[in-house]
Amino acid sequence: MNLNNTRRDFMKTGGTAALTSTIMAPAILRGAPNNSPLKIGLVGCGGRGSGAAQQALNADKNAKLWALGEAFENKVNSAHSRFSKSHGEQVDVAADRKFVGLDAFQKVIDSGVDVVLLATPPGFRPQHLRAAVEAGKHVFCEKPMATDAPGVRSVLKSAAMAKEKNLSLVAGFCWRYNYARREAFRRVHDGQIGDVKTYYATYYTGPVKPMPPADRRPDGIGDIEWQIRNWYNFCWLSGDSIAEQAVHSVDKIAWAMKDEVPKECIANGGRAVKAHGGNIFDHFSIKYEYGDGARAFLGSRQISGCANENADYILGTKGDCFIGKGPKPYIKGENRWRYEGQDPNMYQVEHNELFASIRSGEPINDGEWMAKSTMLAIMGRMAAYTGKRITWDEAINSKQVLVPENPSFDMKHEVPPLAVPGLTKFV
Repeated sequence: MNLNNTRRDFMKTGGTAALTSTIMAPAILRGAPNNSPLKIGLVGCGGRGSGAAQQALNADKNAKLWALGEAFENKVNSAHSRFSKSHGEQVDVAADRKFVGLDAFQKVIDSGVDVVLLATPPGFRPQHLRAAVEAGKHVFCEKPMATDAPGVRSVLKSAAMAKEKNLSLVAGFCWRYNYARREAFRRVHDGQIGDVKTYYATYYTGPVKPMPPADRRPDGIGDIEWQIRNWYNFCWLSGDSIAEQAVHSVDKIAWAMKDEVPKECIANGGRAVKAHGGNIFDHFSIKYEYGDGARAFLGSRQISGCANENADYILGTKGDCFIGKGPKPYIKGENRWRYEGQDPNMYQVEHNELFASIRSGEPINDGEWMAKSTMLAIMGRMAAYTGKRITWDEAINSKQVLVPENPSFDMKHEVPPLAVPGLTKFV
């Protein structure tokens, strides 16, 4: 499968359109001919899902929260309480539109909503996205979009279907909706640092959701429920730290390279701090090799007590662009520059532009690049897990399926052991 685009195509469609939509979104929203209420359904009522719902309601005052779906009842109820306090009359979730269970996503989609916000653990994302698009819903799709290659291929098909149906599909890769980063990458694409030769990204943070000891597992909780309650620690649900968190840095690498895919990658990774369970690494080091000779490097770590950094060093033939090394992106070299423009909340911008596109009838579709960025992270994980050099074609065509078919709380599900580079096989 060839997901490559030319650099010329990107400049015609991606960079200019994204910047224009940022500037025009408020005017489009004010002048929208369609002011009928938009019903919002939220699938996944955790922290990110709750944030997305709040931002969606802020983005369009004539939208209302109509349905909630979540695996666990307490999360539905607590989210509903928060939304009711913060957005009052915009919340219209009747008791029979609060859905609980692993099939809650379909019930939300079938409840009469116009827009679906997908924010469950990403292992479920391909299935949920396909159901929403098939039903003709506009979608906000949190990152990453899948945890394995078959899931990415499914997302690509759903994105194509959304385009055919004129549906908006906005990705949760929030940095692409950040004004300062948009301007920095526009300048990189315009050649202000010359040809990009090397990209070095860091994603050094502390642990996100540490796995509790096995003896804290309550009696009567099955494998699937225990894994979902601790989803970040299981590769089938999170995609590992490289795909769930450091994927933001991977996405910026893809952005800098105008969404052209690398030929291959090689990586290191492992688990330095003993875990109580789960099967994810806590550090990665990845090198992506591109056909034009450019190289991209990513270092990620999620270990307490270590130095933290989230930065991007983009090195070109005429200068260098630095992001995260100071409060504003800047360029050193022949064309010195520092961002001095507006800096609104990028999470809010995502939803402002989503709802503006729905109102204007000019849909946004982030589908292809959001799938590529997800696949780049999975590709790096594959290389680190196996210790092998992995090509793009091998990665995107991988047959490995991580997500169990039709999972239920009463089924038994043993996860693979922690990968061992040199022993773990590529599938």
